[in-house]
Amino acid sequence: MTEFVRKRVANAKNDILSGLTVALALVPEAVAFAFVAGVDPLVGLYAAFMIGLITSIFGGRPGMISGATGALAVVMVSLVAEGNAMGAPEEELGLYYLFATVILMGIIQMLAGVFKLGKFVRLIPHPVMMGFVNGLAIVIFLSQLGMFKEFVGGDKVWMKGGDLFLMVGLVLLTMAIMWGLPKLKATAKLPEALIGIVVVSAIVILGKLDVATVGSFIKDGGGEGLKGGLPQFQFDIFNKIPMNFETFKFIAPYALILAAIGLIESLMTLNLIDELTETRGNSNRECLAQGGANIITGLFGGMGGCAMIGQSIINIKGGGRTRLSGIVAAVTLLLFILFASGLIEQVPIAALVGVMFMVVIGTFAWSSFRILNKIPLTDAIVLIAVSLLTVFFDLAVAVIAGVIMSALAFAWENAKKIRARKHIKEDGTKVYEIWGPLFFGSIQAFNNKFDVANDPENVEIDFIESRVSDHSALEAIFNLVGKYEEAGKKVRVKHLSEECQALMIKASPRLASVIEHDVDDPRYHVMAKAMK
Repeated sequence: MTEFVRKRVANAKNDILSGLTVALALVPEAVAFAFVAGVDPLVGLYAAFMIGLITSIFGGRPGMISGATGALAVVMVSLVAEGNAMGAPEEELGLYYLFATVILMGIIQMLAGVFKLGKFVRLIPHPVMMGFVNGLAIVIFLSQLGMFKEFVGGDKVWMKGGDLFLMVGLVLLTMAIMWGLPKLKATAKLPEALIGIVVVSAIVILGKLDVATVGSFIKDGGGEGLKGGLPQFQFDIFNKIPMNFETFKFIAPYALILAAIGLIESLMTLNLIDELTETRGNSNRECLAQGGANIITGLFGGMGGCAMIGQSIINIKGGGRTRLSGIVAAVTLLLFILFASGLIEQVPIAALVGVMFMVVIGTFAWSSFRILNKIPLTDAIVLIAVSLLTVFFDLAVAVIAGVIMSALAFAWENAKKIRARKHIKEDGTKVYEIWGPLFFGSIQAFNNKFDVANDPENVEIDFIESRVSDHSALEAIFNLVGKYEEAGKKVRVKHLSEECQALMIKASPRLASVIEHDVDDPRYHVMAKAMK
């Protein structure tokens, strides 16, 4: 117990400082995603606070940061718009439909945790993972480019002249500080992102430079500022929208999509943080925490969310390793809203953009360029495809497409590995020794190995070096035996696994006489144990 406490206290300084940095980086992201979804900035900030706090305490990955994300916000746009159209503009029904959807989304995510579906993230291949981080790095980069625009006559246009040079200069200064500080031994343990934000903010405030700040960003988007109170329970959810099947039918598809995107992004971020920290998180626990957090967030006026790869990497790079870092980030964000909105609104956007650009550099798997011509062509195609799909569609589409592509490529390659060694015994029996996996993809090649018409009266099919993998394989064996029997020939099947034997006999009891049960071959018993 003493050792447990000592390790966590030893890292407390890093966790607290890293949490402060993350809190600053969360502000413009939460505000921006609220604007994307078409809701008030405080809805995004409350989501970042509540989801961040709950997942930090109960989640399956200490050090991972969760909050309002762009991947979810883009789905919420049409939900909010359609909801608003169901009532008068002043009713803002879209907001309450959003809250109800987030609650249902959380229930779905908790069910995924209860049924332990989080473990299936292990089936995601490495090329899909690399494509995921590359695609997200590009998405984060593109999202920051919007910060280089300003309002002119009511329209948002690209900065020009001195404003652009000043913005770029401050961004580069922030990046230079983050790059250079770790090289100085005296400051190696300080979170470079926090130092960069503080230094650039001081330059802007003391130099009275006219640049975009968090405050101007909120006001340009139509918000009134960061100032707000504690999240309030949303009783109006149950008063303003009807709790009936029609409402469920409307919000259910959105809730399912949001739940899938949220879990995929969270679990893949969890895997990435596992690799960075060389530790292992609990995926099913994370599903439960994400679901519970979204239920609470929906009830208390937040827009829902999931893990944030950018802020998670900022936290890990800043030394955040325990739950304390996420708790500090969430609580600090609430304190900003309650007491320090005036100060935070003075932070220049350029400093936060510089931090996010460094996150992009650290997130992108640059090694993918080096290995593209060294890995199988199908893996290279999957990597590139997932990266592009993440950018042009969304994470869920990209990952699902990548897994399907990888699975099909795997099935195709294994389908070609089925072999049949043939020889004739002294008594004239023809033996087919099957080698390789027998499954739906290899059935055609398997059937082509046999010559039913020209084979002798007695045939033996030996599966000692083959694995019968699915129902399609069982059906193929069943049909093959039937063809030999129709031709008036005797066939024996040897070395099938006990499970396969039971299934075949259950499907057709007459096959019990065809299958050889008692096999005196040590190789068979080794293979049978391996299959179990």
